[in-house]
Amino acid sequence: MKSIKFLAAVAALCGLAACADKTPKTFEGFITDASMNTVTVKALTADETYTFSTMDADKSEAEGLLLGAPVVVDYTGKLEDGAAATFRGAVVISHGFTEFAAKYAEMVWYFLLAGYSVCVFEHRGHGYSARDVDNPSLVWIDDWRRYVADLAKFAETVGKDYADGRPLNLYCHSMGGGIGASVLETHPTLFDKAVLSCPMIAPVTGMPNWLASVLAGAMCRLGLGRHMVFGQSEFTSELDMADYEGASEARVRWFQQQRIDDPHQRTYAATFAWVRQALRLSRAVQRPEACDNVETPVLLFQAGRDVWVLNEPVRAGGQLRWRECARGTHRELAA
Repeated sequence: MKSIKFLAAVAALCGLAACADKTPKTFEGFITDASMNTVTVKALTADETYTFSTMDADKSEAEGLLLGAPVVVDYTGKLEDGAAATFRGAVVISHGFTEFAAKYAEMVWYFLLAGYSVCVFEHRGHGYSARDVDNPSLVWIDDWRRYVADLAKFAETVGKDYADGRPLNLYCHSMGGGIGASVLETHPTLFDKAVLSCPMIAPVTGMPNWLASVLAGAMCRLGLGRHMVFGQSEFTSELDMADYEGASEARVRWFQQQRIDDPHQRTYAATFAWVRQALRLSRAVQRPEACDNVETPVLLFQAGRDVWVLNEPVRAGGQLRWRECARGTHRELAA
């Protein structure tokens, strides 16, 4: 019977991250489809069908890939129904404000099925990472550059280890997108590709951001940097779906239950110090000389009715200003 040997297959789930399973395995079946770089095999005695990449495969014993021909595939990794049986590299996920790693379980799963190892990093003051306030609802940071240094170090060590010589990619959302944008500017060769989902290039503060910066700075100078911002509240187990118009109710309720079950995941409100640092991050990432450093191809997504970050014209700052500025590097970006 024809034989194909693969160097790597699907990444296997390891806690909140993923890693490649190096244990050799065998899959027998019939070839149902084949292309220049892939072969699809249906199991001999079941309806399971998997598509394997042949780019790094040893096909010396295959003698051609004829449809209907029996084949034995030697591979490493964990096969999942519908998964691509090839290891494509790693994805580092940078989450948003008041979020935590477990929220991205579904997204992690999709990346795993696509053949990526996944590493989710919890920013300072979130989840199980270090925090400097006793109230579990509050998010505090003394310097936004700590966020950037943390994410870059995580990617350079854990991320590259999971990528195992393959491409290292970045997926980030909201606050994590603002942090990710700064990492792309200060470490232009760290990631091969990046996706910025509703990045916090500029936060919505309910007033002009220059004024919010002045007020937050004044509160910090008065010694109130660790106090909750006016108009926000602590986490409560009660849920009002009216606050989540257009969202998936099943996902919202699941997310809420994660917070209820684990006090580490109840971050819910900003402190004045966090607002001050978020606005400093916003100014820093929009500097033209910083944007000029971006070398990574970026795909930028926006929400049409975003109430947390600015979707503003270039003159007002926000995502579009960063996009236009970074586009000067002649890299492909899309919104």
